[in-house]
Amino acid sequence: MKSSNLKDHELVTNFVAGDKSAIEVLINRHKNRVYTYIMLIVKNQEVAEDIFQDTFIKVVKSLELGKYQEKGIFQSWVVRIAHNLIIDFFRKEKHMQMTSSDGDSNILNSPKLSEDNVEDQMIRTQTECDVRKLIEELPEEQREVVLLRHYGDLSFKEIAEITNVSINTALGRMRYALINLRKLIEQKNLVLV
Repeated sequence: MKSSNLKDHELVTNFVAGDKSAIEVLINRHKNRVYTYIMLIVKNQEVAEDIFQDTFIKVVKSLELGKYQEKGIFQSWVVRIAHNLIIDFFRKEKHMQMTSSDGDSNILNSPKLSEDNVEDQMIRTQTECDVRKLIEELPEEQREVVLLRHYGDLSFKEIAEITNVSINTALGRMRYALINLRKLIEQKNLVLV
């Protein structure tokens, strides 16, 4: 059977047994989602690429040391590793604000901007910026669930595994996050289009 047709757990087993090509298939299978998750949180391409690379280095080392146990979905495990490395990065930077100095400046150089209605693009960009600022004001546990769900595109089951809580707790945190976001929108008299 071709290795690209194998399930994740079969590829992990093959890699641990010495098939080095199995890890390449796993990385290619999950790289887009993992990188997107990292980038959406750190908002800096260089940092995202470093964390992405560190994530898969740690994945390989953990597999080689036999530290991976099939407790859930392989992808959730990889995202959890990336998540922990992101937290480590922000701790090292001595702040937890996930901003980028050049994140919004490149929007004006985008070829897509000239194709779309400029006003619509500017409104969309401003709305996204406003929502990100509001999310940053949430308590850490609520902010984490919102980022994992809406920016990381993870299911509540995956979020529960990554954050080491029950699905009901993850759902509750999302509920309170939405309530708090509505309150913040009202307090700041924001109109989100």
